[in-house]
Amino acid sequence: VGLAIAFAVPSWGEDKKGAPGAIIDGKQVSLEYTLTLEDKSKVDSNVGKDPLVFTQGAHEIIPGLEKKLSGLKVGESKKIEVSPEEGYGPVDPQRKQEVETLKIPEDARKVGAKLTGQGPDGRMMFAQVTEVKESTVILDLNHPLAGKKLFFDIKVLKVEDAPKKLEGEAAAPIPAQPAAKSEK
Repeated sequence: VGLAIAFAVPSWGEDKKGAPGAIIDGKQVSLEYTLTLEDKSKVDSNVGKDPLVFTQGAHEIIPGLEKKLSGLKVGESKKIEVSPEEGYGPVDPQRKQEVETLKIPEDARKVGAKLTGQGPDGRMMFAQVTEVKESTVILDLNHPLAGKKLFFDIKVLKVEDAPKKLEGEAAAPIPAQPAAKSEK
């Protein structure tokens, strides 16, 4: 009669995630990053500026980046590739809208003009003028980075307990739908 004994040994991933200073859900994370596209063009960077601060697991950043940060520790640097599906989504040809010209700022009534505003749900919206007609313009409402593979070069600066919200604390009210404004 043989005796089988099983030992539970954590995998490297579990060990790393449980380590002090590791990025896990519920932690407030401070990052330094540079974002580039496939053609090596730089989209954004906060190097030498204020860090990007977010709560891991709260869906405050794009899903693909949040997922790949899990388990990293303070001081670690990593190059992270995020597919369009886990970034800003694929380009959706249905996200075009025809709007009266008068609703568009005068300096943005030209093909290629970029606009930002808030949607009815309070979320930031992006639009680009793709066509100008006699009394309307056609807007592409896809995010400017939709359909693009994203390349992040990140460094974890800080991982700490997320600040607790006070009971009854509410987010600042969001205006229903302010007028679109032109990005200069």
